[in-house]
Order: sequence, then C-alpha cells, then structure tokens
Amino acid sequence: MAHGLEQIDWDAPWLNVWRHPGEAIAQQVSAGLSVAQALNAIPLAPKRFIPQAELPPGVAYEEHIFATGCVPTRDGLHDFFNGLAWLHFPRTKVRLNQLQAAQIASSGIQPVRGPARDALTVFDENAALLQAPDALWNALAAKDWHTLFVTLRPLWAEAQLILFGHALSEKLVFPRKPITAHVLRVHAESRALPDIDAWLAQELCADLLASKPFAHLPVLGVPGWWAANADSRFYDDSSVFRAPRQRP
Repeated sequence: MAHGLEQIDWDAPWLNVWRHPGEAIAQQVSAGLSVAQALNAIPLAPKRFIPQAELPPGVAYEEHIFATGCVPTRDGLHDFFNGLAWLHFPRTKVRLNQLQAAQIASSGIQPVRGPARDALTVFDENAALLQAPDALWNALAAKDWHTLFVTLRPLWAEAQLILFGHALSEKLVFPRKPITAHVLRVHAESRALPDIDAWLAQELCADLLASKPFAHLPVLGVPGWWAANADSRFYDDSSVFRAPRQRP
C-alpha cells in the first residue's frame, strides 16, 4: 500500500524542491517498502528512520531523536514529508531537534506547550521560506494583498518560496484556497538549498521563533502556483486574504 502517497501530484509547482528524491521514494513505498525503509535507502541520509513502534513508551518523540539519532516514522503522508525535510534540510532539522530537546529538558512535557516550544512546532510543521525583494516582503508583512499579488506581480520572478513544514506539504496534497503558511524571510547567500539550510541552522533559536517572526501567506495566491489566481478577483476573497488586524 502507498499510504496516500499515490495522491501526490509531483508536477505541482510547490513540490519542485521535494520532487527529487521524493518521487522515487514514493515509488518505492508503492512497491511495498515502508516509508522508513524507503527513506533509509537514500545514500547519506542524515538520520536513521525507524518504525514508530520502536519509540519507547513514555519517551518524547523529539527526545528520542536527540538521544539516538533515530527518527520514528509512520507510514503516511505526514511522516513521508517529514522524512523529505530531513533529507533536504538536514542541518536545520538537527538544529530544531536540539532546540526542542532543550525545551523538554528545561520544562518537561507539559499539557500546554510554552511559547518557545509552540513556535518550534509551528515552524517545523507549517513554515515556508521566502527569499524576496524588500517591496514584496513589506507588502506581505502588511497583508497588502493587492500590492503583493497584483501591483507587484512581476516582481515575483525575483522571489523564491520554498515549503519547509511537513504538515504544510501534506495539506497541499489536497490543495484548498485557505491553506496558509507561516513564512520566514531568508537572507541566505544564494538560492541553493545547502546555503539556505546552512543559514537557517545558524539563525534559528528559541527566542527568535518565540518572537513570531512569521508572515501569514495563503500559498495558492503565489503567482504561478494556482491557475485561478491569474484573475485578480481571486484575491478579493476576504475570508482567505484577510485584512490586517486593527490595533486598539
């Protein structure tokens, strides 16, 4: 069984970065391997992927990865994309795991996550990474949707948006207009993934993420990512492209 992986449209523009080796891994799962087995078959995989059943009872997932270097992995879209994140952003994922383990060591497993651990989870699950001219970022941060997507539309040719969060990638297997990413602006030296990964791993810290440095972006609004957004009326949907909150 492919565990939902057969539903992935590898031609979707947001999967350009994930397609290699993601498509080949998905084919191996379709042929009968578990997701963990297929991920482990990739040369130089940064971690060993193990079945979820091997996670000892009472041990936190992040704590186990930190202590053993082994990533408990279920068969399904969510952990499949998590595995791809480990392959594409190994330094950043290691850094996130270090920060998560430090939070657990400091405060234990609480019913409600604190702001730092909550922000780490949000980034890990739902982040997208944007390299863009100042004008685009400023419009996004201000939720000035018309400027961002209509007036400045040609400027998107100079931008790059990359999915990071594995839950975000999972949701986009079944694309819906309201799907929104937490976007972090990236200032890496180039657009190459290894450079972005190295920059992120160096920049990320609990205090930065707890400060909520994200902009919220309905990702199907990105020019070229969804055919319907060629019509500027696509952005008139205020239930998705929401106005900024008015400060009291």
